[in-house]
Amino acid sequence: MRGVCVPLLCVCVSLLLRCTTSQAPEERDSHMECTDGYQWDLQTEHCKDVNECETIPEACKGEMKCFNHYGGYLCLPRSASIIPDPPGQPGSSFPDDVTEPYPCPLGYESQGGRCVDIDECEHDQHNCQPSQQCFNTQGGFSCQCPEGYRKVGTECIDVDECRYRYCQHRCVNVPGSFSCQCEPGFQLAGNNRSCIDVNECEMGAPCQQRCTNTYGTFLCRCEQGYELGADGFTCKDIDECGFSSFLCQFQCVNKPGKFSCVCPEGYQLQRARLCQDVNECETGTHTCTEGQTCVNTNGGHRCVDNNRCQAPYTQVSNNRCVCPVTKAACRDLPLSIVHRYMSMTSNRTVLSDVFQIQTTSISPGAHNAFRIRSGDDRGAFYIRQINNISAMLVLAQSVTGPKEYILDLEMVSINPILNYQSSSVLRLSIYVGQYTF
Repeated sequence: MRGVCVPLLCVCVSLLLRCTTSQAPEERDSHMECTDGYQWDLQTEHCKDVNECETIPEACKGEMKCFNHYGGYLCLPRSASIIPDPPGQPGSSFPDDVTEPYPCPLGYESQGGRCVDIDECEHDQHNCQPSQQCFNTQGGFSCQCPEGYRKVGTECIDVDECRYRYCQHRCVNVPGSFSCQCEPGFQLAGNNRSCIDVNECEMGAPCQQRCTNTYGTFLCRCEQGYELGADGFTCKDIDECGFSSFLCQFQCVNKPGKFSCVCPEGYQLQRARLCQDVNECETGTHTCTEGQTCVNTNGGHRCVDNNRCQAPYTQVSNNRCVCPVTKAACRDLPLSIVHRYMSMTSNRTVLSDVFQIQTTSISPGAHNAFRIRSGDDRGAFYIRQINNISAMLVLAQSVTGPKEYILDLEMVSINPILNYQSSSVLRLSIYVGQYTF
């Protein structure tokens, strides 16, 4: 191929190295015959190009100029010039009937009538430094630094990519490259530079009970009734009963992760913490017979005989006994005895009112006085008279059960107008429970 340069116009003309078409050779003594455009040279014994511009008169007419080339000629404007390619341009072949050895350009070598590029890198015919890489090019080679290196003078030195802050967390520079690392609790994203949070809870975090993922880490938590151990992973039971003695009214029982309150026999749990007495007399769980009356107490019950009257008293109604004055044995005894029952908790507040006494009938002009006739040897109670017809039994000392008091509360009635004095007794049975509830 030859390049043709024309002023104000650049034209590239592709020219065949031969203007004539080769024919299939006949069998003859061809060493003295040449194709058109060539002639035999006896001195060199090779075919030599014929310069048609010299041998053909007025080969080009008018303003055209003749330009010779192998096997033919060109007629071009006189202002044109030819820049001939060197014989055997890389990739091109010599004319089949030209046997003169044509030299190949630098960086090429002749192989089978063609100029073939020499791979200087493969044949170690380059001058690249050990730190450089050799890259073959057409007719030559180039020395380049590997990726991750930059050229300083004639040497390649490592590029510290970490100084450009490519990594979100940590950057580790290595020869020719770098790698990004993440802080604990993170992992590299798909771009190998950013760091994304790791959900440790989904990856088998060592939490014994509950795991809460947070940014870059995780937290172990415990169910209600447990507390986190010193290692931050395990959960241990909280002994709620050991924190306070007021959690339960009676007894606190610790259980894994919780606690429960229990009540003594005869009581039932109320609102999970309080103990309420079970009224066996109402629920029918008592053991009293038909001739007995069930009296409920704190934590239990008592069975009392329906007729508790003792001679010389006779029963006149339920719980009421009368001793007639007509009987000689009754002259120094109260006219009547009424039986009443009550229960009381242990350690009840001192000076608290316990039981109120009140007469059901009164004679005009009569004066009534109230007193504890019997049953209070240690002075645990006293009577506070309210008015002429009523009085209050008051707790004077703290009492602890289980214990039973049978108090005879007497009302003495004096009538100076009628010159009459009589007394009646309220026999109060007080059952003090074992507990304060």
